Amino acid sequence: MYAVIKSGGHQYKASVGSDLIVERLPYAVGAQVELDQVYLLDDGEQVLVGQPTVEGAVVRATVIDEFRGPKVRIFKYRPKERYRRRQGHRQTYMRLRVDDIVKGA
Repeated sequence: MYAVIKSGGHQYKASVGSDLIVERLPYAVGAQVELDQVYLLDDGEQVLVGQPTVEGAVVRATVIDEFRGPKVRIFKYRPKERYRRRQGHRQTYMRLRVDDIVKGA
């Protein structure tokens, strides 16, 4: 059984027992999370495709870890104008373990 879910503007394929790395959510480590934006659900016998989401379908996951990704360097430069700008960015991610996929009504 697997589901295609939306979290933070991205879509992920979630199956029971697998880990997902998603953008940071407002939950503490160890908290139970319910992701209700399920776009597709496959239970082995039937495939449910949402319009846009599957009614009543929920993916339950546990927050395992919160970490930061690699540093991305942004460098702007214009030749012959003495213009240089340097900036860095590190995105915060969360690791979720999928506990259960509920089919709903």
